[in-house]
Amino acid sequence: MIRFIAKRLGSGLVVLFVVSALTFTLLYTSSGSIARNILGDQATPEQVALKEQELGLDQPLVGRYFTWLADALGGDLGASWFTSEPVANSLATRIPVTMTMVFAAMILIAICATLIGVAAAVKRGWVDRVVQVGAILGDSIPGYVIGVFLVTLLAIQLGFFPATSTISPGVGAEAWVYSMTLPVIALLINGVTGGAQQIRSAVIKQLERDYVRTLRSRGIGEREILFKHVLRSAAPAGLTVLSLQLIGMLGGVVIIEQIFALPGMGPLAVTATGQTDLPVVMGVVMYTVVVVITVNLLVDILNGWLNPKVRVS
Repeated sequence: MIRFIAKRLGSGLVVLFVVSALTFTLLYTSSGSIARNILGDQATPEQVALKEQELGLDQPLVGRYFTWLADALGGDLGASWFTSEPVANSLATRIPVTMTMVFAAMILIAICATLIGVAAAVKRGWVDRVVQVGAILGDSIPGYVIGVFLVTLLAIQLGFFPATSTISPGVGAEAWVYSMTLPVIALLINGVTGGAQQIRSAVIKQLERDYVRTLRSRGIGEREILFKHVLRSAAPAGLTVLSLQLIGMLGGVVIIEQIFALPGMGPLAVTATGQTDLPVVMGVVMYTVVVVITVNLLVDILNGWLNPKVRVS
């Protein structure tokens, strides 16, 4: 198992290096005259050249990348070209907001999707039909539409929750829960419907296997078969679906955070991209890549622990 984890960790580090190099190259070669974008059209060529020298843009691209990489390995992601605030500080204040929302949604999705998916697979009949119709509706309604609906109904008309975030430095847990409830629900609906459908299919597939019939012929109860054997065999498929949903959710939170005015990574990414603030954009991309690699690593480890065949393959 240790060798399996080491191989997956090594693969993750290679992916991180490749993505950082590609992202850095694409950003710094496709942004036009960055110094002129910062100074404006009225800047003289001398001022543009001076700014390029100040930002290190007059240095070769490869040298700039390895300088950035060496600083990043030491925890220094550079500073914003517009606010001069260290990128690491900007990320540190915004990552908790985004990750709290994402992980709260994922925990609820995992619990609700498993319960609903298992119920649909075991009960079948009208329960199964309701789940399948719900999955179609959930996939067809974008999360931002659900978010706007929740704001209009529960925040503006009924006043149960704030229409915009009340999160600020130093606020307590109550303000976080108050501000996070509607955004988490907006993410939850899409995730639960899609996840329940996938878990339902995985459980049905296991229930039709020969080993289940063998267990039943030995007189083992349905509850023991379901919770001790079927769910364990169906777990890799469910974990894979949940990990894909979490990765997709990282893109969806950008819009959700804009709708609810949450001070998370979404507004930071939008503002930095619009300003061509490349150090901040690189920081946001690296944060996303690290989260994706970490989630995949954890899923691989869990799958390897649940199914030894995964470790061999």
